[in-house]
Amino acid sequence: MPALIIHGHFYQPPRENPWTGEVPTELSAAPYHDWNERIHAECYAPNVINYPHISFNFGPTLLSWLELHHRDTYQKILDADKVSAAARGGHGNAIAQAYGHAILPLCNERDRLTQVLWGLADFRFRFGREAEALWLPETAANDDVLALLIKQGLRYVILSPDQAKGKIEPSQAYVFRHPEGSARSLAVFFYNGPLARAIAFEKALTSSRGLVDQFIRAAQTGDLVNVATDGETYGHHFKFGDLCLAHALDVEARQAGFWITNYGEYLDRHPPETAVEIDQGLEGEGSSWSCVHGVGRWTRDCGCHTGGEPGWNQSWRAPLRAALNFLRDDAAIKFQSSELLRDPWAARNDYVEVLLDPHHARASFLARHATGGVEESRVWKLLEMQRSALLMFASCGWFFSDLAGIETIQLMRYAAHVMDLQSQLGLQPPEKKFLELMSEAKSNQPEKGTGADLFLRFVKPR
Repeated sequence: MPALIIHGHFYQPPRENPWTGEVPTELSAAPYHDWNERIHAECYAPNVINYPHISFNFGPTLLSWLELHHRDTYQKILDADKVSAAARGGHGNAIAQAYGHAILPLCNERDRLTQVLWGLADFRFRFGREAEALWLPETAANDDVLALLIKQGLRYVILSPDQAKGKIEPSQAYVFRHPEGSARSLAVFFYNGPLARAIAFEKALTSSRGLVDQFIRAAQTGDLVNVATDGETYGHHFKFGDLCLAHALDVEARQAGFWITNYGEYLDRHPPETAVEIDQGLEGEGSSWSCVHGVGRWTRDCGCHTGGEPGWNQSWRAPLRAALNFLRDDAAIKFQSSELLRDPWAARNDYVEVLLDPHHARASFLARHATGGVEESRVWKLLEMQRSALLMFASCGWFFSDLAGIETIQLMRYAAHVMDLQSQLGLQPPEKKFLELMSEAKSNQPEKGTGADLFLRFVKPR
């Protein structure tokens, strides 16, 4: 009886204005107020019929928005995990996600740890259990990232088949051993690439019967068919894709003899035996599912982009990252040298508790981390400065075709928030140097100018 696992990666970047917490009107999402609202109507709400049957992850920033604006959908996501855990030997369908959707191999070690710890803490708080796995943004990974997952006690990870070093079969699980040579390890599932492309880009969701026929053909090579795509494929990218998936899983795949399961339950019956290494990418910087050049899409003009006009380039990516790295490092020096916290980096790792449950967590957090006699508001400003410094690395800011896109402008908002909080704390914000670096990033639309022009025109005045 072949196993069938469908994974949906549900995520939206944080769209809120960092000062107000409100999502501004996004005209490109019309007739909806913003893209979160539009995709909720087209995907997140309709797929409540599918969450009990598919493996899934929801980004923490998206879940926090759903909790505030669409409580019913939010609750049904949590309930689906409980229902699936009861049906599948304690293995819920939900897995965690790195908090701010940063490309983890490109993070420094300290930020990478915080992104993972915050993602796991967010999952624990919302779903009421420990995560068995953590979705890597853009599946971006190298040995350092997988070693961190092992250290955090995670059981498995989902990667693209192109990230394997050597030939693999997506019809089985593999074992990745800790690079230090210890006995610790992590199971790796490489999803079926051709089937994922058919679902995401080749109209496989036109017919549930046709979709299941593709599952059947894939099952001829082994006892596992596993697919991972953006969850927004089902209903947003492909209209009525949610209904196609629902009928396929609830009726036709069962009739075809598939065991519909999730990765945790599958591992109970089929522990991995074959070892695998992953592609380290250029100079070990990592590989991913959406860049054939490793992780170049988030560092340079590698040729990968979405949208845009003929002749456009993405040479703006490198100076954007250089500017944000500079601001991150400047903020880190000021954060570390502050005398408000006993151990600033341990405090930052724990700050997610306050973000998730401020009413109950603030007092205990201050008792554990704050030095005596400090002004409480200064502590929160210092930590919010670090939160914005993490969120300004959301992967979407580099993903598309031009520097002037709404996703990249959002990263600039978080950068501005970092500097504004420094100013409030009496710390000298490095705006002049930041703008010098941003001026090296040039939009493909001459009227939009440089990154510095965009910052001064669209971000700082607001």
